[in-house]
Amino acid sequence: MLPEQRLLNQNTSGSANNSSALDASQLASLQQSVAGYSSLQLAWASGYLAAKSEQGQNAQVAPAQVQASAPAKTLTILYASQTGNAKGVAGQLEKSAKAAGINVVLKNTADYKAKALKNETHLLIVASTNGEGEPPDDAIEFHEFLLGKKAPKLPNLNYSVLALGDSSYEFFCQTGKEFDERLQVLGAKQVAPRVDCDVDYDSDSEAWTLSIVESLKDELTQGDANLAPVIDLPTAGAASQYTKQNPYAAEFSVSQKITGRDSAKDVRHIEIDLGESGLTYQVGDALGVWFENDANLVAELVAALSLTGEEKVKLKVDGAAQVLTLTDALTTQLEITQTAPAFVEFWAKISGNKELAAIAADKNAAREYAGEHQIIDVVKAAKSEIDAQFFVEALRKITPRLYSIASAQAEVEEEVHLTVGVVSYDANGETRTGGASGFLAERLEEGQKVRVFVEHNDNFRLPQSDDTPVIMIGPGTGVAPFRAFLQEREARDASGDNWMFFGDQTFTQDFLYQVEWQNYLKSGLLTRMDVAFSRDQAEKVYVQDRLKEQASEVFAWLERGAHLYICGDANRMAKDVHNALVEIIQEHGKLTAEQAEDYLKSLRSNKRYQKDVY
Repeated sequence: MLPEQRLLNQNTSGSANNSSALDASQLASLQQSVAGYSSLQLAWASGYLAAKSEQGQNAQVAPAQVQASAPAKTLTILYASQTGNAKGVAGQLEKSAKAAGINVVLKNTADYKAKALKNETHLLIVASTNGEGEPPDDAIEFHEFLLGKKAPKLPNLNYSVLALGDSSYEFFCQTGKEFDERLQVLGAKQVAPRVDCDVDYDSDSEAWTLSIVESLKDELTQGDANLAPVIDLPTAGAASQYTKQNPYAAEFSVSQKITGRDSAKDVRHIEIDLGESGLTYQVGDALGVWFENDANLVAELVAALSLTGEEKVKLKVDGAAQVLTLTDALTTQLEITQTAPAFVEFWAKISGNKELAAIAADKNAAREYAGEHQIIDVVKAAKSEIDAQFFVEALRKITPRLYSIASAQAEVEEEVHLTVGVVSYDANGETRTGGASGFLAERLEEGQKVRVFVEHNDNFRLPQSDDTPVIMIGPGTGVAPFRAFLQEREARDASGDNWMFFGDQTFTQDFLYQVEWQNYLKSGLLTRMDVAFSRDQAEKVYVQDRLKEQASEVFAWLERGAHLYICGDANRMAKDVHNALVEIIQEHGKLTAEQAEDYLKSLRSNKRYQKDVY
């Protein structure tokens, strides 16, 4: 019997007519009092109440056993996470708070009853932003409640928000901003200002965590000295020792080009051997890949700065300050293939270039310019002398790239497969290549090591029932997780129907994994497949067009419980597919546009409409 069950049973036993039994309100009060207790605290309280019942209500208990005091104050931590970053930060925050002696309740927003906000006194929210300013899937209902008319006034709530985002997107940290602004409107008081974190969020989140815990420690630990200590016990299914902060050096096995010789794209099938690491993943997860920058690009950048590369710079590496040469720092530590809008603004001021200054002054123009130019291109566009240390402080730290896993472990065992589109474009007559994609496709050789970790994504999962039909929409490299889905469903002998929509430029050059899909169609695992090759005819055709062509059948699948998945480009494809789905549901469900949106929103809330977009 669990300690809380034992505790309640001891205090509710006896006949309903027994005057000593708890009435409904007393029982509710008791349940509320123990709601935040750990299993050890519950066990301790159970013994204490048993002793009290034997000694009589007026019996005195030795001070060593208990000290009469107000109930322990609780810090509630909520996280709104799409791919796991916010969840990871919230977990570290929980550990820090517990280490300071604070009683903590950590919850996913999906598991939190939003109406309970009115009972909270101290709340911290760690929130990511999904897609174009949307809340993560797990936070949709909480977000709607908080921003809606039913949200209660919160004059007794003390809170703070840590927002995670990517400044290259227009709606940077939008979900966190909306939570913060709404809580203020409802009367809650900030215990610390909101912090907006970019993709290299580690140092900012650590600083916020330390500051918050220090500021709350005295208030939330008063009167709690004699409570049973909170002890973290090992649990089954403990997380791997290999994480983003401690990646595994895996063996690089295969890089095979799977687009044709005349294709406008270079797409690689990548295989990595996880060896004896013990790393496990589920279909729908992503693989985090740490990379090093191209030595030739680093040399070109150093020359453009009129520096030698031997200059000494100080950086924080793995939590400690280290001194490196400029070349080493640019190769192993700093982001030079993706430009943040903040760097455009920085370089405009340093160089005094009027054209660059005009771009930096317009946020939309700065984001667009940053997305199309690497650091070297910005530097070359407006040359200026600069100190090496000053320059590196303006750059973001390298962050690992996340790739949707294209294999099921039930099929490939200790391997992990990726489908990587190599980023390559011309910039003023010079070829620019993506940092991680170039590393995997061009610079790594078979047998070399690559540092990796698994990023779990509980918001992109196959349905629990193998009988459930699924619709998969994955143009281009967006097809990667659906290769894993089909491998998994085959391994599980799943009976549910599988329908795939795939699109790319040409049938002959860009039909990724064509033979595999044909084999799945022959075996019956893949129930049907609709393809759209945009450049094989005069009028371009895309996956959303194929959806509309099959509108009646798509709606019929949804009505019989199908789960719907989209993977790929967030900027255009995902929006176009979403709009097509709204049209389909509106027409065949005989609904208004607003009702069709609500239909899809309901699917998302029920985990039947899931996106993995980038």
